[in-house]
Amino acid sequence: MARRQGGSKPSRGGSGHTPGGRGGRGSQRSQGYQGKRQQDARPKGRPGHSQQQAPRSGQRPDARRGGSRGDLIEGRRAAVEALELGLPVTRALIQKDSGGADPALTELARRLAADGVEVERVAKPVLDSLSSHGAHQGIMLRVRPYRYASLRDVIDAAGEGNALVIVLDHVTDEGNFGAIVRTAEVVGAAGVVVAKSRAARVGVGAYKTSAGAVMHLPIAQVSNLASALDELKEHGFWAGGATEHAHDLVWDAPVSGRLALVMGSEGSGISRLVREHCDFEFKLPQRGMVESLNVAQATTAIAYEWLRRDMAQGGAASAVSGADAYESGYDLPDVSDFDFPETDLG
Repeated sequence: MARRQGGSKPSRGGSGHTPGGRGGRGSQRSQGYQGKRQQDARPKGRPGHSQQQAPRSGQRPDARRGGSRGDLIEGRRAAVEALELGLPVTRALIQKDSGGADPALTELARRLAADGVEVERVAKPVLDSLSSHGAHQGIMLRVRPYRYASLRDVIDAAGEGNALVIVLDHVTDEGNFGAIVRTAEVVGAAGVVVAKSRAARVGVGAYKTSAGAVMHLPIAQVSNLASALDELKEHGFWAGGATEHAHDLVWDAPVSGRLALVMGSEGSGISRLVREHCDFEFKLPQRGMVESLNVAQATTAIAYEWLRRDMAQGGAASAVSGADAYESGYDLPDVSDFDFPETDLG
């Protein structure tokens, strides 16, 4: 395993370029994550970021694409939840009355209009053509496509002190993804980094399970996770991979200071290439018979261990720092046969 690209070891204090406060609580956070620099730099018409046209009559949207086309939310309960979560709804399609007014739909239309959402009354066949499963219950909402941050946004949000960045190696379940983003926001992480392909996206499910945290935390999509880890290392982060097959427990690992916490996918865990770019690996202790926690539960446990150490030191690096670990001969685990199978219980 490569400990550090280029042979140099950064200080645990890091070298972030924009002071943003400890744990990413700086000014880089904004709703939807729309950092000013990112908005200004985004070219018009970039795929995945412009408002998409509705499918033609008879053509159903591809539900697997998640947040890439501007999410369509269907159903009355889902519409109410969208309003309660404050999702960025841009348009509402409500079925025309057929013989009499529907009190529930009338009330939803009123609430949407009060929130400044454009409400359009359409015939049932229009909703049928847009529905992914035919259970729209007379209402569909279009949510503005999520604006992803850049990796640089996450680094800027980390500032110069202790910071946590969670790197997800192809986590595919949107519920797990949303729960991880919620944990990241609650513990004060600087951001979350995900892969552009073969990974969960910020869709309706992530909005819901994150309790709206996706609107307050920079989430960066990258094409190469290994390269992203190298860039984080250049800014003072240590990359720690969580695997149930590691030799060392989380209590003994340098899970503190500026940490890029790498979590693997539900099925196959951390890939070999990404694993090779981790500086150390560790596992959570267990006494039960179940193989492991699912990735969202495990992330929460580890993130709170990082937070515990950070709070105990008043924001300073933990006594078990990465630099001290390597200089004192910290015994890295043998991961030559590492495969990290993980049982998803969620």
